Parts: sequence; C-alpha cells; structure tokens
Amino acid sequence: MASDPNGSVPDILRLQVPGGGEIQATAFGAHALSWQCRGQERLYLSPRASFGAGKAIRGGVPVIFPQFGERGDGPRHGFARTLEWQALDTTGSTLPRLAFRLSDNEQTRTRWPYRFEAVLSLEPSENRLRIALSVHNCDSAPFQFTAALHTYLRVADVAGTLVHGLERSPFLDIARGNEPQPAADAPVRFEGEVDRIYADTVGMRVTDGVDLLRIEAEGFADTVVWNPGAELAAGMGDLGAGEYRRFVCIEAAQVLKPVRLDPGASWSGAQILSVEDPVI
Repeated sequence: MASDPNGSVPDILRLQVPGGGEIQATAFGAHALSWQCRGQERLYLSPRASFGAGKAIRGGVPVIFPQFGERGDGPRHGFARTLEWQALDTTGSTLPRLAFRLSDNEQTRTRWPYRFEAVLSLEPSENRLRIALSVHNCDSAPFQFTAALHTYLRVADVAGTLVHGLERSPFLDIARGNEPQPAADAPVRFEGEVDRIYADTVGMRVTDGVDLLRIEAEGFADTVVWNPGAELAAGMGDLGAGEYRRFVCIEAAQVLKPVRLDPGASWSGAQILSVEDPVI
C-alpha cells in the first residue's frame, strides 16, 4: 500500500468474499481500495497515492459528492472523497458488505449549507461487486447535487483496451472544450486523453484483450469515461511515469441533470461490476 510523505496509510477494512476474493476499503472517503476477484486485482491504486488529510486518493473508487468536477461553487469533485466517514457495523447483514456513513457537520456546511446523510455500501459476491450510494435530505429546504463513483479499473495496457456498448451514444467531450460529439459508431479506444460524459447509458463491457468486465448502473443516468493520456499524466505527481497505461476510469454518474431532493426525500444509485469469461 502506497503512502504519502505528508500523511499515513489509513486503517484498512477487509472483507473476504466467497470464491476466495477480498475487498479492501477505508473510512477515509468511504474509499474502496482493492477488489480481488478470480485471483486478480480488478481496481487500480496508484503506487504514489496520497493519504494525507484533505487529499483525494488516486485510484480505487473515489466517491464524488455533492459536486462533479467544477459544476458548482464548491470544491472540485465535492468534499466526500476527502472526509472521514463512519464505518457501519454490518455483522447482522444477510449478505457480506462494508458500509460507511457521512452526515453533515460544521465543516461540510461551510462548503454546502445543507443537512444530509450519505451511505456508501460495498456488496461483493463471487464474481461481482455492487457499489451503492444513497443520499437523504435531512434539511428543511430542497437541495440539488451531482455525484459519481469514480471507478479506476485495472487493465493490462490502456492501448489495447476497448469499451463496448457506447457505440450509438453521443457524448460531451470534456478534453476538447466540452464539445458535444455525435455517436462514434465504434468502441471507445484510448489514444491520448479521453474525458467523456455519455447520457442515458444502459450498460457496457470493458476488455483489455485478457479480461472482460461487464458494467451496469442503477439510478445513475450518465457514464463518464476517462484516462489522462501520457501528456496530462506527466504532470500528475500522485500517478507516476507510465502509470496511465494501467487503468481506465468508467464512472457511474449523475452529472448532466442534477438530482433534486425535497426535505425528507432520498435517492440511491449503484454501479455493478461483473467479471466474465472472455469470448474465444
């Protein structure tokens, strides 16, 4: 596990999964760090990841809430990924899981003036991981938010990685000035920086020529596909030379249309990752 010179490795919670797998997560950011499935690591964690207070962890599954990117007045990608959540007792759960809760406090209200409760749940099974986020409005006023599960998927080499299932979907090209683009009519390839938001997505498959991963979502309407490419990655101190080749980010997201919650209302969304046998 990597560490930051200005911080320390957080306490790691581990959960054994049927079939010999394992989930590792930390209450800092309610952050999934590792998913071992079929004897292989399925998530990417940078060897230079920072674990200092207030710093986002590069890799795993950062929780983006209550703001995606710079689409608002708060900190970029929100505050949830850089705060300590409460680890919940899940020993009585019918299925194995890890869960974390974040409630508003003085620190969050200086950035976002609402009372809320968010819960992040990691629900693994033999070949599958379900990551669920729920948000409850505890305030007396309605509020809006955007959110995402910024999932870093480990791949053999990004140059040989394809994303199938978005061929007929137009997208917003963030890497090229937020320009709307028509459907590519081809699988997504990673040639240089890729930063796209796809609306109204259903599901997709990611293959790196060795493994196949099916990705589905519940509650999240959008999908973000991202890899920094060599040029942008070279300026990222918590990544390292050549590390951009080892991952792609496929994010279940609610970005283009914010969620609006009335007082007392709740919302939930989930991303489901399933390891499949590649077609020979």
